[in-house]
Amino acid sequence: MADSAECRADARDPFGRIVVILPDILVDLFDAGAGGPQPPGVGTGSTGPSNPSVATPDPGAGSPPASIAQRPPVNPPPAPLVPPQAVTGAFVPDEVLVTVDGNAQAVQDIAAAFNLDIRAQRLSALLGVTVVRFGIPDGRPVGTVLAQLANDGRTLQRAPNHIYDLQQAAGIVNYAFERIALDSSDASGENVRVAVIDTAVDETHPALAGVIAGRFDAMPETPIKDRDHGTSISGLIAGVGPFRGIAPGAIIYHARAFEGGTSTMDVLLAALDWSAEQNAQIVNMSFVGPRNDLMEIGCAAARNLGMVLVAAVGNNGPKAPYGYPAAYDGVIAVTATDEEDELMPQANRGAYVFIAAPGVEMLAPVDGGTDVVTGTSFAAAIVSGAIANLLQSDASHDSGWIEDTLAQTASDLGKKGRDSDYGFGLINAKAVLDRKP
Repeated sequence: MADSAECRADARDPFGRIVVILPDILVDLFDAGAGGPQPPGVGTGSTGPSNPSVATPDPGAGSPPASIAQRPPVNPPPAPLVPPQAVTGAFVPDEVLVTVDGNAQAVQDIAAAFNLDIRAQRLSALLGVTVVRFGIPDGRPVGTVLAQLANDGRTLQRAPNHIYDLQQAAGIVNYAFERIALDSSDASGENVRVAVIDTAVDETHPALAGVIAGRFDAMPETPIKDRDHGTSISGLIAGVGPFRGIAPGAIIYHARAFEGGTSTMDVLLAALDWSAEQNAQIVNMSFVGPRNDLMEIGCAAARNLGMVLVAAVGNNGPKAPYGYPAAYDGVIAVTATDEEDELMPQANRGAYVFIAAPGVEMLAPVDGGTDVVTGTSFAAAIVSGAIANLLQSDASHDSGWIEDTLAQTASDLGKKGRDSDYGFGLINAKAVLDRKP
């Protein structure tokens, strides 16, 4: 017995493991061919040898036995999932916007690599790169696709195709001239170039006779149904005749970028690009949406070109998140007040609010007539018109000087100094025009 035990202890396989030698009777009891119960690792479907007494050969010592060679390969562990990028605000659920460093072939390669559709691509004048609108055909979340694209060096910026809304609240005479201390008979924005990014416009309206110098449709595949909002904004800025705007004589370049009250980031960026190509001095953006990297870069580039950017703060209430593009640095964020200089209750609040202007229950032109309108949209138009008066008096003013002047001459409202409701206060056009560089 001692010799037998010593023999078992010395029996080792090529990996140094002790091999237990079973007596023949036990081997017979566990023989797979006998039809008895089979221990784990033995018999059909086993990944181990059919007889435990047979040692596994060294994998490095020649070819393995056929029983081992025929085993299915072990699948590698799945690649770690890319954490999806958090996406806030409303956006198109099956699209992403990407700026690409490369030519059309690079765009096609990215689409193939990430299983995306190329829905549109164009060279952005402001961004200086190709902007591609990719479609997601397989239902992946936008945040997941953005995270996947972030690992590809050919993509420079990646963003959701955010959705933006016009800022018109539900709705007499235009009291804006009186409230901003501007004599309507002296008001003029002659030859100042103002871009309006909005709905389509009724350029046949008497208020806009000879006012619209250029039009651009950033969404040509969408039928035009709405012209009211865009007509009101352009009319409040540069209306003529009995519908006199704040800056009659200003030249309006009108970009249609909204239908049904909404637009998307790619459409708005195309409209902003076009505005820059028209050498617009002022851009009126009476809409609000979430923060978007591409819009932020576009606005910064436009301001660097000397364009003055004016935007509505939003009509979503005191507890609403910041509204963009108004909350970007270098954009003049406008809130709305009424005839008594009281803040419009629906107006957004926040540290980004820059200045207030009349925007509650004002008479404005609409498609085929006039209507009473309310919203920070229309307050933004009043400020754009006031700035056009300033540029008409001296076109050398740059955007930084204009912002500083608006802040220093505003009539303080609410808490002393700048606050989250009124910003620096109500715009005072007379004080603005009287201030010298």
